[in-house]
Amino acid sequence: MIDRNTNVQITNEALAFAKPMLGAGMGKLRVLIGCEESQAVAIEFDKLGHYVNSCDLQECSGGRPDLHIKDSIFHVLHKPPYSFGLDLFIAHPPCTYLANSGVRWLYNEDGSKNKERWENMEDAALFFRALLHTNCDKICIENPIMHKHALKIIGVKQSQIIKPWQFGHGETKATCLWLKGLPNLQPTNIVEGREQKIWKMPPSKDRQKLRSKTYHGIATAMAMQWGGNACT
Repeated sequence: MIDRNTNVQITNEALAFAKPMLGAGMGKLRVLIGCEESQAVAIEFDKLGHYVNSCDLQECSGGRPDLHIKDSIFHVLHKPPYSFGLDLFIAHPPCTYLANSGVRWLYNEDGSKNKERWENMEDAALFFRALLHTNCDKICIENPIMHKHALKIIGVKQSQIIKPWQFGHGETKATCLWLKGLPNLQPTNIVEGREQKIWKMPPSKDRQKLRSKTYHGIATAMAMQWGGNACT
């Protein structure tokens, strides 16, 4: 599941491409947003003048293919320009097997363990843990409330729990942030009218993708509070 390809040949062309990023001053950061096809966070960092890419195994749906890398996140981390250094890493790994809301599916109706589900959960937790240990001083890994079995594998609880209504959206979906070298994200616009819109979302082929999208207010807060404006 995890692509640990570290034997990427660095060509002269790749080195020439990466060097300008290494010397980028004026507060410009090299940012990578992993497991993000929506590009919600990547676009906000781009607006502020940072060098940023979204990365996912899927095609992007955010309308900025110029910012998107369709590839394994670990492959991207080990080839230029990010193999030359990374200032900020944010990732939204899949939560299907990690979220507390789905813990009941780890067991069959007779109470026995669902072997396939447990194996998928363990793979997902190891993937999450590998992201958390990316070679970067500033990291944010995002996921919903996680069940105890996944947390045991990951080895550390979340640093912070945020909700959309703290950032201008009248909804109650709890989001956990595992932070390294970053301050807690501060609320920007506390609003009323709170409801569980995501939970009430009807079944559809795009339901999982829609449920996983980062709220605009949260994406903007991440960019402004952790990146600042490199254009000024």
